[in-house]
Amino acid sequence: MKKLRTQVAIIGGGPSGLLLARMLQQDGIDSVIIERQSAAHVEGRIRAGVMEHGSVEVLERAGVGQGVAEHGLVHGGFDLASDGRLCRIPIEALTGRSVTVYGQTEVTKDLMKAHRAAGTAMFHEASDVTLHDVTTDTPYVTFRQGDADWHIEADFIAGCDGFRGPSRQAIPAAQRREFEKVYPFGWLGILADVPPCRDELIYATSERGFALASMRSETRSRYYIQCRVDEPLEDWPDDRLWDELKTRLGPDVAANITTGPALEKSIAPLRSFVCETMRHGRLFLAGDAAHIVPPTGAKGLNLAVGDVHYLGAALGAFFARNDTRGVENYQTVALRRIWKAERFSWTLTRLLHDFEDDQAFDRRMRTAELDYIFSSEAAQRSIAENYVGLPFEDVLAG
Repeated sequence: MKKLRTQVAIIGGGPSGLLLARMLQQDGIDSVIIERQSAAHVEGRIRAGVMEHGSVEVLERAGVGQGVAEHGLVHGGFDLASDGRLCRIPIEALTGRSVTVYGQTEVTKDLMKAHRAAGTAMFHEASDVTLHDVTTDTPYVTFRQGDADWHIEADFIAGCDGFRGPSRQAIPAAQRREFEKVYPFGWLGILADVPPCRDELIYATSERGFALASMRSETRSRYYIQCRVDEPLEDWPDDRLWDELKTRLGPDVAANITTGPALEKSIAPLRSFVCETMRHGRLFLAGDAAHIVPPTGAKGLNLAVGDVHYLGAALGAFFARNDTRGVENYQTVALRRIWKAERFSWTLTRLLHDFEDDQAFDRRMRTAELDYIFSSEAAQRSIAENYVGLPFEDVLAG
């Protein structure tokens, strides 16, 4: 058994864990990252692409904002579409802030590059990861990497290991407050090296269901359509998917869609989930380990950045001057932001998707809500404020 001592053991080497380690490093706090996948797998995962204004600022303060600044696409608005009608939500004009399209894959690569340069201790392809004694002052983590068994003792453990990771499971089920809604559909996505059909995103609803026109760069596009979550992927050859996208987005948008072979194609289920027990002793949950949102509101990565922003500040204050306010406030402060983002994502999902149990009245209500949004600056302002990102609270206050 090989042993190691650190201040913070971070379970999960995705963007949440990598960003937290980077922030701790800036404060002179030692950490170790433990990840079950290979580094190549982590850097190659295709994920979200819209970053809130505040998330970009967090990356800049962490010293990993150069990629966003050089290659990110700054958007001052996005479109809502209903049966071919378009309504632009001018988020910059309404809020004074913008969002940036920059793929989570690129964020992860930027963070990995910074950690390799700094020599951060990272254990990839770790198996049998187990958390121990998390309610004591000496929690530790055990795992196996290759032929070696490891025992890492820490002052704190940060669970940044996603929805199915071991961190949340280390909290006894009777002490976890969990809330979940599973949606009766998924998103079928296609990534292709073709120019986007529009300079900004389009969230569309139609009689055939939801569609999203998005991008990763000026030459790479990401499109989605609502589908049954159990549909075989082979039932959706590229030509059929492109035709369905054009139908749902409407003729004006369809005229500008360039088609091409799929670089990646997959079906993702949708769920809303919150584990309100984000702190258990010296274990803290962050990112997907604590919450999942439907991608409709573009909040997944941004919520993770928010958690890490709070947790990094809390741990920094603890180690710098034994200030426990942030550690004690973390769960309460983070949850306020999480539930507001859950509300926004749920609202957009309900507004733009076709639910199989909807009645005629429900569909009329959606139409009326969209008509109101299209004609009301007040409604558009509310959407803009949530989409661009709600402000961070001070986790050390109180």
